[in-house]
Amino acid sequence: MNTILRKSVLGVAGLAFAGGVFAGPAAAHAAPSVESVPVAVAVAVQADKPSVDMAKLVPHGVQGAQSRVDLSDEQVGNVKAIIAATKKAGMDERAAVVSIATALQESKLENLGHLGDRNDHDSQGLFQQRPSSGWGTVEQITDPEYSTMAFLKGLKQVDGWQDMPLTKAAQTVQVSAYPDHYAQWEQQAADLVAEHWNS
Repeated sequence: MNTILRKSVLGVAGLAFAGGVFAGPAAAHAAPSVESVPVAVAVAVQADKPSVDMAKLVPHGVQGAQSRVDLSDEQVGNVKAIIAATKKAGMDERAAVVSIATALQESKLENLGHLGDRNDHDSQGLFQQRPSSGWGTVEQITDPEYSTMAFLKGLKQVDGWQDMPLTKAAQTVQVSAYPDHYAQWEQQAADLVAEHWNS
């Protein structure tokens, strides 16, 4: 009886050992856990996303000290609206950089309504365009697509804007009292276009 019991125990132990040896390496090659799947998917999506040539975005290098602000979801939404309008206008990534840098300077990419005493005359929207200067109605210039298209229409009329420093191209359209202030946003604008142009 002891011999039979002993053989049974050894047999069960042998099966457990063999199962562990065989199951161990097989488990190592099993499908990844659920926690690791999103990382793999994110990497695959990032790898498939075509990159934007930074030399096209900032062809002359940035001028002067650069500023940067953290953006809310609403501001990022406005970046995407500017990029979409730029594509709709048939213009390239550099036009988007000029547009976004301009909106960063004018409104920090916030679609501003009338600010009362703090308003610069009747300036409103992303580009601080003025109804009294012929940019459109309040409803139009506070629409991100319309205001971007209006800015780009002005930019297209600037001969050689593609070869100008960003601040000169933006100033020619905007006619700001602070013409050199657009330059400080060029790097952040280029980074935003690189991030969102193909998204």
